[in-house]
Amino acid sequence: MNRQRIMQQIIIAILLGIVTGWGFNHYLDASQTKEVASYINIITDVFLRLIKMIIAPLVFATIVTGFISIGGSSSVGRITFKAMAWFIIAGLVSLGIGMLIANIFQPGVGLNITLPEEEVNTGLTTSGFSLKSFISHLVPSSFASAMANNEILQILIFSLFFGSALSCICRNSEKKSPFVTLIEDLARIMFRITDYVMSFAPIAVFAAIASAITVQGLGLLYDYGKLIGLFYIGLLLLWVVLSGVGFLFLGNRMFSLMKLIREPVALAFATASSESAYPKTMNALDNFGVPKEISGFVLPLGYSFNLDGSMMYQSFAILFIAQAYNIDLSVTEQLLIMLTLMITSKGMAGVARASVVVVAATLPMFSLPEAGILLILAIDQFLDMGRTATNVVGNSISTAVIAKLEENQGHSEQEQLPGKIAQEA
Repeated sequence: MNRQRIMQQIIIAILLGIVTGWGFNHYLDASQTKEVASYINIITDVFLRLIKMIIAPLVFATIVTGFISIGGSSSVGRITFKAMAWFIIAGLVSLGIGMLIANIFQPGVGLNITLPEEEVNTGLTTSGFSLKSFISHLVPSSFASAMANNEILQILIFSLFFGSALSCICRNSEKKSPFVTLIEDLARIMFRITDYVMSFAPIAVFAAIASAITVQGLGLLYDYGKLIGLFYIGLLLLWVVLSGVGFLFLGNRMFSLMKLIREPVALAFATASSESAYPKTMNALDNFGVPKEISGFVLPLGYSFNLDGSMMYQSFAILFIAQAYNIDLSVTEQLLIMLTLMITSKGMAGVARASVVVVAATLPMFSLPEAGILLILAIDQFLDMGRTATNVVGNSISTAVIAKLEENQGHSEQEQLPGKIAQEA
């Protein structure tokens, strides 16, 4: 009900923003509209700062708790390797489709939004951004410095080391480490703070729409319609690719799986929440025949590392923002953006508007205007519904395929066992 209420508020905010922006654009001259828009942007600036405030501790807590939740069994290493291999490949495909659609159809071209003067100097220069400097910058010289400066990639690297070490200690200890309780509580606290921040989204949406239309006029709405349509075309293409790969492993049973997950996918689409669809997804996989020990491990892992729809959205959104501001990104820069998103998108499951947070964190790394996120935020609810449903589809297919691979692995080991016994005899 809360999510439905927020969606209703966002729809109302969009309509009010359109009317307000049209009124200012129609009755004020060019200089006055820019001045009015600058005052409206105060609201959006505050919202951007609130998003920045939650990023660093949120990433640290979610990555570390993800490592702790993996647990340990004789086959966990093999299953994890297969799952991560799938997640990485699927992530690259998702990012690639998003960039392909954005490059071919160029939904942001023609907006001609003026680059804000106060955001031109971000402290980052694209001319000095090379693969060598990028890799060197990954490793933090100080965790405190990385947190203070909101260096997301550096926080991720430290979190990987910290989470791996803490997970190892937990496996070798009978008592639960107080650090585990502390970080789990930190994750829950950050989720709650994120909910608080995102509760201001309707106000920020109103300000973003009103400001944009005040300066640009109602012609901006056509470009939004084009953006939403192209995004869903990209999602449809991603569904076809994921289903096709699933068919290679599952055969005709792929159709049964898609039928079983209709309800959780519809629930995810209606609520824009993967969490709301989680119990139904587990039940669908159980009915499909996936062992609980595999679905109970791979599905939660996928919720952090296999967000196919969200990753397609992130690459699509960043290129849209660059096009809207007439910023040309080279092939090398787009590949670096893809590599960055592969890292920054991990561990953000369960966070409201997580993809927006990831895009907001990635934009300044490539000297793209952070205010551009507000162009996406205005219609993010409609995009979120599609990408969330796609996340459920991707995780369901990946879990079923990994279960099939494990089943084949078990049959192969059983077939080899009599030969081994004969050799030992």
